[in-house]
Amino acid sequence: MANANHENRAGGLTPVDSYGGAVVAVGSTVRDDAGLILTDRPGESAVLVGVEFDGEPGLLSMQDSLTELALLADTAGLAVLGQLTQKLDHPNPATFIGSGKVEELVLLVAETGANVVIFDEELSPRQQRQLEKVLGDQIKVLDRTALILDIFARHAKTSEGAVQVELAQYEYRLPRLTRAWTHLARQSGGRAGGASGGVGVRGPGETQLEVDRREIGRRIAHLKRQLEEIRNHRERYREKRRQSATPVVAVVGYTNAGKSTFLNAISDAGVTAQDQLFATLDPTTRRVDLPNGHVALFTDTVGFIQKLPTALVASFRATLEEINEADLLVHVVDISHANADEQVAAVEEVLEELGAGDKPVVTALNKADLLDRDDPAVQERLAQALQAYPNAVLVSALRGAGVADLMEAVASRLRQSMVPVRLLIPYAQGELVSRFHEYGHVDSEEYTEDGTRMLGRLPVEMAGRFRRYFE
Repeated sequence: MANANHENRAGGLTPVDSYGGAVVAVGSTVRDDAGLILTDRPGESAVLVGVEFDGEPGLLSMQDSLTELALLADTAGLAVLGQLTQKLDHPNPATFIGSGKVEELVLLVAETGANVVIFDEELSPRQQRQLEKVLGDQIKVLDRTALILDIFARHAKTSEGAVQVELAQYEYRLPRLTRAWTHLARQSGGRAGGASGGVGVRGPGETQLEVDRREIGRRIAHLKRQLEEIRNHRERYREKRRQSATPVVAVVGYTNAGKSTFLNAISDAGVTAQDQLFATLDPTTRRVDLPNGHVALFTDTVGFIQKLPTALVASFRATLEEINEADLLVHVVDISHANADEQVAAVEEVLEELGAGDKPVVTALNKADLLDRDDPAVQERLAQALQAYPNAVLVSALRGAGVADLMEAVASRLRQSMVPVRLLIPYAQGELVSRFHEYGHVDSEEYTEDGTRMLGRLPVEMAGRFRRYFE
């Protein structure tokens, strides 16, 4: 067997309390024939499977990644009963893990009574089908992508969010229809297996699978049209926003870093803030007063995560474009997390993918209240973080500590993104003086015979409208 030399390498099987105590199940999901979420069903429990590949270090260690996967499972309402790990040179084309590990997995599922197996990597349709065949019809086999899609579906509260999630679900599940739907063995217009029902009865000989794929293809096309309408609507809104010259700040960060708590701290956003991954999915925008008397629009964005499914990034592009349109990013970092640096790297990777890697950034080193600031090791770590990350400020969004300093940094950085101007505004255009005060930074103001001479800085887009008054 091609993979036989892999299955005896270092690996592990861990029952029950792998993460410091069993996670309490609060319910999980039931799917329709297409595999899309319908409702909750209590009592589902899972075994997790992690793989480490030689020469291909992940952003997180295998164990840290599995710990994160356990948190994702908890968010989806699954009780985690155990884990299985393996080191491999490359995935087994049939079952992802080696055949020996598959046998261990069968035993672990039987021992724990779990009815869901979740892989920390994305499985191919072939691998998923083969694993389900080995484990039996009563055991669901999911991968990290399917789990994240489940969570997104749970937390999408707006019609826009629902459309984006549904599209991602369909695109992920389309190649997996052979297992997801129960009626796929039937023939359309004839008996199973392609047996003829007679001339004129057999029809084109399409399998039910082909019919289903065509119908889902139509649904995908419909959802993409809806998202295009959403995208166009957002673009019209952004154009109006650009005309007002109000600066836009996008709040980004790893999931559960505290973005929603931060937005609540600086505004009356009332965004749901829970100690769960992806508790907030739908973006929220609020007008916020800055310390210098100006205003800015702050937009909360969906949290990022390592191994973020490509389908999600594509489906949420209409929403994530808000990041590209922003004048400034506030990157909220959970500085108390052991993998804070790795989480920052994951966020930066997605920002690069979106084409926003060169945006100006202010870094909020959040949850500083959870650290022992008297510990010399913690002090050194914080000092390094303050130097390493751009315009970094220590904050506790939950307690409000450091938030004022962070907003000062935001105002300062926005000012730096303005362009210097020297203007002579006629007295007949006095409203422009007011707009300069409202949206720009005035260094000096002089009243002359010909008008008001102003020296200061304006947002780039607004400066163009004052061009006729440049000196």
